[in-house]
Amino acid sequence: MKLVDTLEEQSLLESIVDVTKPPVPPECVALHYLLSTPFRYGAPYPSGSRFRKAGFTAGVFYASKTVTTAVAELAFHRLLFFADSPGTPWPSDAGDYTAFSVRFRSGACLDLSAPPLDAGRQRWTHPTDYGPCQALAETARDAGVEVLRSPSARDRGGVNIALLTCRAFAGREPIGRQTWRIGLNAHGVRAICDHPDAGLAFDREAFAADPRIARLRWER
Repeated sequence: MKLVDTLEEQSLLESIVDVTKPPVPPECVALHYLLSTPFRYGAPYPSGSRFRKAGFTAGVFYASKTVTTAVAELAFHRLLFFADSPGTPWPSDAGDYTAFSVRFRSGACLDLSAPPLDAGRQRWTHPTDYGPCQALAETARDAGVEVLRSPSARDRGGVNIALLTCRAFAGREPIGRQTWRIGLNAHGVRAICDHPDAGLAFDREAFAADPRIARLRWER
């Protein structure tokens, strides 16, 4: 919107930008971009994530069972950015983020929080070593698994969902959107939602079990 004057110009600019991006995979083409985007880009994945290795690897759609867990995960990753950038000041204003729900359905799911796989909980929730999770995800893909259900490493008792393929989506559009305002400062993270009325706070100790957050320079 900063580059154009009207909604029509914005729509045109968006369409021009879109044709420069890699094509959407055929099995994802009917999906809303918020659902298909994790499976679209063919560039090397820069540093790896919980269930996806770095490099030219297949996409993963990460989600949480509840919005509380999703916000905790987001709060952690926002703090991780500032831990990696010690010279960056805290933002002066809170940022707006959209939480949304999706429907999915699959007959091929692994639940890492249930027996017998829950015996490896420490491996599935290790704060920095994603190797065992990435290896499991690769083996799961080879076996035709589409969905991984796992305990959250950031929200005790929380559950995360990883869709390994967009074929697992049971609907084309996101549903149930909420706007959360998330602010960060030297005391931690605060997240507020107006509709429904909700608030979450994460102090300096909330994610201190992760050595990267433990070293974060709060005063800046």
